[in-house]
Amino acid sequence: MTLEYDISVVLATYNRCELLGQALRSILSQDAGEVRYEVIVVDNNSVDRTREVVEFFVRRGARNLRYLLETRPGVSYVRNTGIANARSNMVAFFDDDVTVSSDWISLIHHTFLAHPEIDCVGGRVLPRWETNPPAWLNRDHWAPVALQDYGDAPMYIGENNPLCLLSANLAFRKPALERIGLFLPELQRVGDGIGSMEDAELLIRLWRGGGRALFIPSLIAEAYVPADRMTRSYHRRWHLGNGRFHALLRLDEIEQSRTGRLFDVPAHLYREALTNAWRLVRSWLKGDVTSAFKYETRLCFFWGYFRERRAGLHGSHRGHATAEIVALAKTLFRKLRRA
Repeated sequence: MTLEYDISVVLATYNRCELLGQALRSILSQDAGEVRYEVIVVDNNSVDRTREVVEFFVRRGARNLRYLLETRPGVSYVRNTGIANARSNMVAFFDDDVTVSSDWISLIHHTFLAHPEIDCVGGRVLPRWETNPPAWLNRDHWAPVALQDYGDAPMYIGENNPLCLLSANLAFRKPALERIGLFLPELQRVGDGIGSMEDAELLIRLWRGGGRALFIPSLIAEAYVPADRMTRSYHRRWHLGNGRFHALLRLDEIEQSRTGRLFDVPAHLYREALTNAWRLVRSWLKGDVTSAFKYETRLCFFWGYFRERRAGLHGSHRGHATAEIVALAKTLFRKLRRA
């Protein structure tokens, strides 16, 4: 079967009609050469002028542009709808607050053709700041504002190098998605929810299935970072949410614990929390507020993780606090006896 396009671009959007216009201008004015591509805007029930913006570009001659409505709330549903409607074997993703470089389409297409061994390709997500960022917002704090840069050299990513790639600048071979499955709604961002794990979980499934990705530094997207994401309160909330989603995801590298669990939280996370609390105090005493905030966000992650696990215990009626503490004490006692 001959496919209509070489690449399908899925652009997720929700109530950002002003930014959406910039995103569409960047993707519809590509120097794509002979590469045939379509753009699928999937609207997650916006109540602003989102549909009008898309229809404006269609009237201006963008015949490769389509509008779809996904009424189920959440970005996983949105992207899965785009994948299901894609009319090519390569599916690329970016968002309504992102603009892509003029060679974005051609680079993705060339990379897939030149590297038949890879299942997906990702690139840099660099900032387009609304205002000058505060001094503390260095690269240690890029995750909450959805930025990404792994350096100047191309790099394979997979089970032996399991780095995350952001869907703000990511493309998959469609057969790979059909093989491993789509984005999980259980881990998605909904509305203004933050700290979600839908991108990371999808890639983890790819790595576990033997898949590989390639990071291309020259594949560049720029993400708009509004002023309200440059506040400490926003970053605290993001890490709380990210801790909660990690608790739901149950990654093997976090769940394994040699010294047992308390309230279904691996013991090593308590040790790390105590260490980070001490480092936080020490940084404050030294006047190093930048380091202090880094350790504070790690404690926020732990608190979000702990709260989710504790809530899960109550929901499943798995005993009470005394039983949990006794179980951990018995585990530690047995290890001491063997020592």
